[in-house]
Amino acid sequence: MEIVLENTKSKYLEIFSLLDKDNINETFKRFSSIKGPLEAKIIAINESISSHQLSKLKNHFDKINICSLCIYSNNRDTILSGKYLKIDSVFKKEQEIKNKLLLFNSQKKDDILHKGTVRSGERISSNGNLCIIGDVNPGAIVSANKNIYVWGKLLGIAFAGKSGNKNASIASLYLNPLQLRIADVIAIGPKDKPKNCYPEIAVIYKQTIIIKPHLIESKN
Repeated sequence: MEIVLENTKSKYLEIFSLLDKDNINETFKRFSSIKGPLEAKIIAINESISSHQLSKLKNHFDKINICSLCIYSNNRDTILSGKYLKIDSVFKKEQEIKNKLLLFNSQKKDDILHKGTVRSGERISSNGNLCIIGDVNPGAIVSANKNIYVWGKLLGIAFAGKSGNKNASIASLYLNPLQLRIADVIAIGPKDKPKNCYPEIAVIYKQTIIIKPHLIESKN
């Protein structure tokens, strides 16, 4: 089963596999802070999903800001389960669903350049590096499989190395986040505002996130 979460206004698109339907609390917990309305699509290929399983899944969707929920499947039992729960359910042939999933995946770029402020409730995710020219306000979440660069103030939550890359980093002209995360290491942002006039970078050192000056040495 594949889950697609999309917000066309904020250009947010998340695609993830839901292999364990009985243990999905942690999977949905990271979406609870998104304030912008999301469109959710359940894509089930050759998979029979009972109304009981769908009901449990729907309860998790109800806890996040979902404006629409739809099921695409080539399994008639899954479609019937969805209709029983009054979920918009569309029967399609296997290849049609695969093409639809391929289209969603093609919309996810490896590296993303975002120009403008990332406001509270907005979320931007990248499969590669994420570069933001602007501020990341409190309540905003930015994440990337690789590195995050903020050419402005980083005041929200930043998650680099989503794929487990502990060599990833988070750099900003003004680094004062609510929370930083690199791979599986989490750190709360500093209480004091930055007093320096130079960019800073957060990296993992001995299983701890540290912040240091991000200076580029000139070779003369």
